[in-house]
Amino acid sequence: MRVLISGASIAGPSLAYWLHRYGFEVTVVERAPALRPGGQAVDFKGRTHLTVLERMGVLDAVRARRTGTTDMVFVDDAGRELAVMSGEFTGGDVEILRGDLAEILYERTADSVDYVFGDTITALTDTGDEVRVAFEHGQPHTFDLVLGADGIHSRVRKLAFGPEADFVHHLGRYYCVAGASRWTDTSLPRERARGFAHNTPGKLAVDGGSKAQQMYMFSSPVLDYAREDTSAARRIIESTFADMGWHAPRMLADLAECDDIYLDSISQVRMHGEYTRGRVALVGDSAYGNTLAGFGTGLAVVGAYVLAGELATAAGDHVTAFAAYERIMRRYAKIAGNSNAGPFLAPKTALGIRARNWFLGSRLFTLMLKYGDKAANDIDLLDYPSLIRA
Repeated sequence: MRVLISGASIAGPSLAYWLHRYGFEVTVVERAPALRPGGQAVDFKGRTHLTVLERMGVLDAVRARRTGTTDMVFVDDAGRELAVMSGEFTGGDVEILRGDLAEILYERTADSVDYVFGDTITALTDTGDEVRVAFEHGQPHTFDLVLGADGIHSRVRKLAFGPEADFVHHLGRYYCVAGASRWTDTSLPRERARGFAHNTPGKLAVDGGSKAQQMYMFSSPVLDYAREDTSAARRIIESTFADMGWHAPRMLADLAECDDIYLDSISQVRMHGEYTRGRVALVGDSAYGNTLAGFGTGLAVVGAYVLAGELATAAGDHVTAFAAYERIMRRYAKIAGNSNAGPFLAPKTALGIRARNWFLGSRLFTLMLKYGDKAANDIDLLDYPSLIRA
């Protein structure tokens, strides 16, 4: 059975790994010319996430390249400590740079999966018996299934389900992660460390202590700019944070030397449980993405595990497999569906900032940590790998 996966970040290679193990013929197409290095840290929480990584045979490799535990210390304009957000909340059980995780997953699949970099899908025609696919650069091909693992701004979702505006909802803020790829030490310390953050109403600046680690967040309506335009992203951040004190002037000066800049809205994908249509299915952020909600990477690897496992269980009967996948993930994906990190990290008022700081030191924050751990494990993880024939 021929399967095309769009996206080579996390969900795509995870899906490719399992589908190949189950005997499917897999092609992965990725718009970027190569794997994207660096990026923000992502994490895995709880028994379910770690079990899937272990069954993939990558848990030891992920742990070997983990970034460590970093507490986020909120400070005032003079650098005095106001509150601390623990590394257990921000980093889960194991944290790793997104680019490092993508590299690990790619290495596990490169010899068995056909990767096509520097291309993207431009048209899908589902005939009922197959899907005819046109590409921006490559020749058209037909596949039995097309699986979108191409993020919140999914091309597959747009072509198969409809315009992005119908499914992606802007939550009122933007975030930016910036670094310099030519600095070699771009990972956080492996030992417990402290990162520093400063708020003014509607804004957050996070100083990781080097030119390789910056993060910004700010309130804004929808902005008109090209996400691939790093110069535009730099100008937006410079103008937005020009009036902030603390370390912001030095950070903005360093930003001029950062060549790895990603600016995007904090948004939520609302598919209402409809992750499949005909011979097309969505997995990861394209189906249930919620920016900075804390469960996205875990949902991506678990969703890939479930989708591939159900296709193997149904012996390629996509109608049966897709129905089971939607039923399972519709319930599990609720863990990220109702959260919005923006108001918590960048409150719009001084009172909101003080309330957030109080909350971080209260018992309520401890209870929220426990709820997150419970939600991350709220799924009956089937033993799909038992289907693999020796």
